[in-house]
Amino acid sequence: MFTNLSPELATERPQPDAIDRFMRLLRTALDDGSLTKLLLSKYKGSEPQLERLTVREVELRAERHLSFLWRYATRDVTKNHSLAEGLELLRGLLNGEAFQNAHLHAGTQEVQLAFSRKGKASLRVASAQGAPVAADGHDKEKQRYLSLEAPFWQDLGLTHELKGHAALVPAMSRKWKQINKFIEIFGAALRNSPLAHTPDVHVVDFGSGKGYLTFAMFEWLREQGKAPRVMGVELREDMVSLCNAAAARHGLEGLHFDQGDVRSYTPTRLDVMIALHACDIATDYAIHLGLRAGAGIIMCSPCCHKQLRPQMRLPAALRPMLQHGIHLGQEAEMVTDSLRALLLEAEGYETQVFEFVALEHTSKNKMILAVKKQGAALAAALKRKPEVLSQIAEIKGFYGIREQALESLLVC
Repeated sequence: MFTNLSPELATERPQPDAIDRFMRLLRTALDDGSLTKLLLSKYKGSEPQLERLTVREVELRAERHLSFLWRYATRDVTKNHSLAEGLELLRGLLNGEAFQNAHLHAGTQEVQLAFSRKGKASLRVASAQGAPVAADGHDKEKQRYLSLEAPFWQDLGLTHELKGHAALVPAMSRKWKQINKFIEIFGAALRNSPLAHTPDVHVVDFGSGKGYLTFAMFEWLREQGKAPRVMGVELREDMVSLCNAAAARHGLEGLHFDQGDVRSYTPTRLDVMIALHACDIATDYAIHLGLRAGAGIIMCSPCCHKQLRPQMRLPAALRPMLQHGIHLGQEAEMVTDSLRALLLEAEGYETQVFEFVALEHTSKNKMILAVKKQGAALAAALKRKPEVLSQIAEIKGFYGIREQALESLLVC
């Protein structure tokens, strides 16, 4: 690994103007805080099995560092460097002999430094809208938060090898879109949560299935410079075995899968609680577990709502509208998830209910996202708790609802 550059990798660099400009843009991104990530790819050097390098800025012990994630075929190695040390190391790597491509993502710009086979460097800068500043005729690729090059995707059936590179299996395009959309939402929630500056984040994903989102969270958190501990909890033993085998095969320490149920599983630490297909009141148990653990982020995508519908006494004015079963089911869904959102709000969480990409085995596409408030905002939210509980009581009274699972769990 290039923790100490050898003399041959630090040779005179071709086309210094392009490289110097790239380094200036990188320093500017660090100065103004716009750096998202730097990716060095198409490795051509002599380091065995090295594929690519991802660099992000992290804060360690109140000081700024650059986190280098070295991606090998069967393992990943993370090294953190001071800004000065990291920049010096990067300058040595941008010589056309180690990596053939460097992609800088910073604010409204994407910058690409590319080397030809003869070592000639070229620079291309594109705006956030994709309009090239120094164009080469190619359209900007849609933003993706993860790379298909991660070797574990092939184990999970998301990618296959095509002409020596990882390619998305065509039938998995919807899944890939869902994974990236989930990471986009999760990333925004993390930045606004008490976990934003926590170096180690503990995540539990209930009903993890084949582990697509579980692996995605682990991978993305590592690329942010975090030291994640991610647990996938799944009832099906074959899925647990498959995912654990993939994690072990690629040396993903900190990622593990366990057989269990949300109603009985108790993690030692829970910062982020995910439950994306918890049926009926399993969603309530999952939310309750997150609340009990004081999770900074709670994300749920309920897929059925059976508890409230038989309890609902329809007000006379709504009976003509809700006489149709489909409408009554939709009303029961809305009431169920509204009560859940209000109960989360009463516990001091900023809560949103919005449309998400539908899961492959259900047409339901609703997401409940709750991020724990902090400081004065948390104090103000808890002060409003009696008011919110009164609103919940009014809704229950209006529909004649006797019991709601999450409310009952919170009272116990």
